[in-house]
Amino acid sequence: MYLDFLVKIPFVQGKITRRKKKDVVYIEYEYDRIYDPVRQYTFPKRVTIGKLSETDPELMQPNQNFLKYFPDAELPETKNRTSRSSCLRVGAYFVLRKIIEEYNLVELLGGYFEQRDLGLFLDLAVYSIIAENNAAQYYPDYTYNHPLFTNGMKQYSDSTVSDFLNSVTDDQSIGFLNSWNETRNHREKIYISYDSTNKNCQAGDIEMVEFGHPKVDVGQPVFNYAVAYDTHNQEPLFYEKYPGSLNDISQLQFMLDKAFGYGYKKIGFILDRGYFSSENIQYMDKCGYSFVIMVKGMASLVNELVLEHKGTFESKRVNNIYEYGVYGKTVKHRLYAGDKKERYFHLYHSISKESAERAGIENRLNQMTLYLKKYQNKVKEFGPGFEKYFNLHYDEKTQAFVLSEERCSVVERELDLAGYFCIITSEKMSAKEAIELYKSHDTSEKLFRGDKSYLGNKSIRVYSEESARAKIFVEVVAMILRCKMYIKLKEEMKKLEKKPNYMTVPAALKELEKIEMVRQLDNVYRLDHAVTANQKTILNAFGLDANHIKYYASELSKELKKAE
Repeated sequence: MYLDFLVKIPFVQGKITRRKKKDVVYIEYEYDRIYDPVRQYTFPKRVTIGKLSETDPELMQPNQNFLKYFPDAELPETKNRTSRSSCLRVGAYFVLRKIIEEYNLVELLGGYFEQRDLGLFLDLAVYSIIAENNAAQYYPDYTYNHPLFTNGMKQYSDSTVSDFLNSVTDDQSIGFLNSWNETRNHREKIYISYDSTNKNCQAGDIEMVEFGHPKVDVGQPVFNYAVAYDTHNQEPLFYEKYPGSLNDISQLQFMLDKAFGYGYKKIGFILDRGYFSSENIQYMDKCGYSFVIMVKGMASLVNELVLEHKGTFESKRVNNIYEYGVYGKTVKHRLYAGDKKERYFHLYHSISKESAERAGIENRLNQMTLYLKKYQNKVKEFGPGFEKYFNLHYDEKTQAFVLSEERCSVVERELDLAGYFCIITSEKMSAKEAIELYKSHDTSEKLFRGDKSYLGNKSIRVYSEESARAKIFVEVVAMILRCKMYIKLKEEMKKLEKKPNYMTVPAALKELEKIEMVRQLDNVYRLDHAVTANQKTILNAFGLDANHIKYYASELSKELKKAE
């Protein structure tokens, strides 16, 4: 294997010879001589160290033998090998590239990005999945030891990434969402799981960042964004971003209009309790959309209904839904005062949930009691949380706290409601169908957990409106890819007898990252070792095997060779 640079033919008196074979002149080095006493003749031991240059008779293209016998020779710095690692992690890249091909994302995004920008956009999405980070300053570290989607595997600096994010427009993100949703199936009825979250923003001048009602308040302004997820086909459909001061209830109707605009008419929505309002229910009825809403058993909306039917289904085997470890019953009731329709209330009871909730209530009350005793005969004000469970008595003169009496009826009521929850649907269905439908909502919730935990997107670290919008756009494409990984791994794990701990997305990525290609002396990247048994199991989830990896590695090696 010949190296891709030229060196001067070494001058060693009587040791260098030229041997022509066809049209190539090989340079040979005599490294030893062996005397044959029988034949009384000395035999030279030669090895080829290179081949003569076609343009300069004093230069040759060396091979690995040249480096072995002339280790101190000066090599020309014709290639800069410091920009890319000699060991590339390629496994996760191959898997994500296959998902990108299956979704035709290159074609969809290519309609709105130039070729250079398209590769960088995909690299940023894949970077946030593999590195679990979205900070532009660490992107060059990722490019050092990973293959890329950019033309010629070109590596860009963090300043170039920042410039690119500033250049992404709303027209590009809106255009992609239109194209993405145009390719979805609009004929069959689907249920869209709609969930939202908020992000802290370490930001400069960004209009949508406002102080609102964050789920985790760290004293920073936030913005909200929501994702609509198709529970049937198990993929995100569209997203929206809105100012941090707006709450979920007020934004829902705008999302319903967007769904209609994307061509979805036969749909239902799976929502959290936070979206419930009589106006939103009426608007969904007006649009002809069905809905599924989950409510805890202790919520004032359903607790009377739970108590009314308590004892009528919790031990009836006909009501057992063993797949979810619950008993369920369906009753018809109006959702709110003035509701014109009767809705379907699916009541559920879980023994394990009851045990956990009762233990939680008892522990909370014990801690409250100890806290109250600590301030007995002292001036101290307690919040409404204490007043809910205790009657608090104070000294009229000194205003010191004297004693507390537990409000037994309140505590007993909560204990009676422990282990119950309710799912409300607008369409008629069984309790089993309702819980199966709502459980499909879990994937969208995992999307948000994965977004913050595994994509590094708990905060947006940008200082312009354009960069913030672009990062959200990149993040949603990354969510589409990561969601596909999650679904594929989950489906594959169902087929396995054992439940290995490497079939989660984070664990699978770590295993895939161990598939490496190393650059050898001839400047060619090759697979470092065979695919392991664990890696084969993971790859099988995506329709890949060891032969695919060998082929992909061979093609990638050619691309890297051209990129040098």
